[in-house]
Amino acid sequence: MRKRVIVRGPALSRSGYGEQTRFALRALRSREELFEIFLIVTGWGKTGWMYEIDEEREWMDRLVTKTANYQNQGGQYDISFQITIPNEWERLAPINIGYTAGIETTRIAPVWIEKANQMDKIVVVSNHAKYGFDETTYNARNEATGEIIQDFRCVVPTRTVNYPARYIKPVKIELDLETDFNFLTVAQWGVRKNLENTVKWFVEEFYDQEVGLVVKTNTLNNSVVDRHTTEKRMANLLKSTDTDGRKCKVYLIHGDMTEEEMTGLYTHSKIKALISLAHGEGFGLPIFEATQHALPVIATDWSGQCDFLYMPQKDKKGKVKNKAMFSKVEYDLAQVQPEAVWDNVLISESMWAFPKPAKAKIRMREMYKDYKRLKSRAKKLQKWVLENFAEEKQYEEMYQASVASYVASEDNWLNDIEDIVQSYA
Repeated sequence: MRKRVIVRGPALSRSGYGEQTRFALRALRSREELFEIFLIVTGWGKTGWMYEIDEEREWMDRLVTKTANYQNQGGQYDISFQITIPNEWERLAPINIGYTAGIETTRIAPVWIEKANQMDKIVVVSNHAKYGFDETTYNARNEATGEIIQDFRCVVPTRTVNYPARYIKPVKIELDLETDFNFLTVAQWGVRKNLENTVKWFVEEFYDQEVGLVVKTNTLNNSVVDRHTTEKRMANLLKSTDTDGRKCKVYLIHGDMTEEEMTGLYTHSKIKALISLAHGEGFGLPIFEATQHALPVIATDWSGQCDFLYMPQKDKKGKVKNKAMFSKVEYDLAQVQPEAVWDNVLISESMWAFPKPAKAKIRMREMYKDYKRLKSRAKKLQKWVLENFAEEKQYEEMYQASVASYVASEDNWLNDIEDIVQSYA
């Protein structure tokens, strides 16, 4: 009998959590003979929703309708799969799996530990996120008894499953780029992504040269109002960094783009490298997507992206070591900025990376001057990523990390019953 699995998450959101939800659904669908899948679609912040109608979207729409009807009849589930920040996890079924991007800092909030310990399993997207769950501890007080709890921590097993490398056919993107060598950055405009410094340091480094920076961004979503807000922010930022006779160009891209259009952006003939100087990433999907298309990467040498930007290689002595296959930017660890604090999510006593301005500029200059060598390195990383993060492999990883043991335990029980029956036959 198939297990009834309820998936709750922002399946239609254009966001990292949206992609996580779709990954979980695809992994379950790859074993559809074992599961009956149900879906509750949630929102994620103020991000926009997908509008494309394809086979997968039609399948998800059918799941939503089926789930609503099933719940109206009082239907129950065997397993819940909850894709969101841990604050929102709850027990929805006998078996509950929390799937989260985790945290971009060094510590998770106390409420995350409380919620995590209500789950049966936890799946995260990177080893950096796993570290947050495994290593964060507090001294806490039991509100009911007043007892001090020493070493309050997450005790639920946490597994890392990285995203799969998916083949997306690119469509041609028409960009009016006056410069032939252009960097790309893809980031929502917020404190964590460090976008203002990315633009500022680029302008300072290339102000007298014909080099471009393409900025794919938004402030909250991809609406017309948001576009006007974002354009104004960018104009004010460039005005504050402007120098007489500036030759470098900054191009703003705003609005909804399909996966095919984003792939067209990564593969555009005039876009030569991707820059990500974020303070921290749970995983770093745009960076990961760039590696799949052999786009050289400049990135902060910390947090989730290190899972796929380092590649195992043999040294001269035959020992396998992880080697950086990107232009790594050194950093300092320091407390998150006050404006970045988010109650019960990004806590004030946690830390994240602050890329060093001089090092970031050196890496930009190196990319521009020594592009042929760095492009060759990016091609090696591309091959490794496509082989080691293949879709079917990652679907199997997700299956094993989340629900396999519950299916296996029932199969074993049924096999034991069958053996007993046969022994009396």
